[in-house]
Amino acid sequence: MARLFVTGGHGMVGSNLRAHPGIAAWQVLAPARAELDLCDAVALRDWLARHRPDAVVHAAGVVGGIQANMAEPLRYLAENARIGLNLITACREIGVPVLLNLSSSCVYPRDLHRDLAEEQILTGPLEPSNEGYALAKIMAMRLVDHACRENPALQWRTLIPCNLYGPFDTFDPGRSHLLPAIIHKIHRARIEGRDRVEIWGDGQARREFMHASDLADAILRALADPSAVPAVMNVGPGVDHAIEDYYRLVAGVVGWQGRFVHDLGKPVGMRRKLLSVARQAAWGWAPRIGLAEGVAATYAWYLEQQP
Repeated sequence: MARLFVTGGHGMVGSNLRAHPGIAAWQVLAPARAELDLCDAVALRDWLARHRPDAVVHAAGVVGGIQANMAEPLRYLAENARIGLNLITACREIGVPVLLNLSSSCVYPRDLHRDLAEEQILTGPLEPSNEGYALAKIMAMRLVDHACRENPALQWRTLIPCNLYGPFDTFDPGRSHLLPAIIHKIHRARIEGRDRVEIWGDGQARREFMHASDLADAILRALADPSAVPAVMNVGPGVDHAIEDYYRLVAGVVGWQGRFVHDLGKPVGMRRKLLSVARQAAWGWAPRIGLAEGVAATYAWYLEQQP
């Protein structure tokens, strides 16, 4: 059985990948950080030399929402850059034939808003609120690209997913992304009997979300035939919604009937970042889990984790 090394195997993406039925085709290696620190270049290289995986999915990283990125920009740049550099250079040295590098939609310039096509990366300024994280992801993407230029036999690809949500997500409001933060906030409002929930900004900024198990499905399809995957490819539904629409959807799922108030002084990040999915469509794949269905399943999972 072929061996698959999943970095970040205990995070949201890695956990959804390991839970996908299709993963049964692989012998999965997913060491926790206590077992393998990706910031330790020597330890990582030695581990790869011992285990010799047939493929790598790079899903590890220091992640957080807008608050966390603005509070610690140095950490989000330095640690993510170090992880990407260590992993990709070690995989090149060891000769790993297949690597799927997971990037982020924040790599796109801030002023493009929609139809974000892969060739537009590095054509304009980044969104300042998560610039550090974006720069680290761009560096990893370029490392993959340069490695393939030097050795065309490598089946190394970069996937750029839109915003993700689903089971195994982080719901801590200090570290979570938008949709899990909304779920936690509205759930707390319901159980505490509060009649209002605050939205940062006017609620009209738009975001594109995909269930993490759909990304897992795309990853496994790419692993089955990496030569058919474009060198860089967006992954998402190609549809976005206003932030206030997400609040209203979650309120319906949770059963909260209060009202929303807006804090116009709080940052909201990019007003819009809707990916072009033309390459994905040509590849012949699309997400299958609808937003309402996915949010309901994620809230059910969230409730199961409550003490």
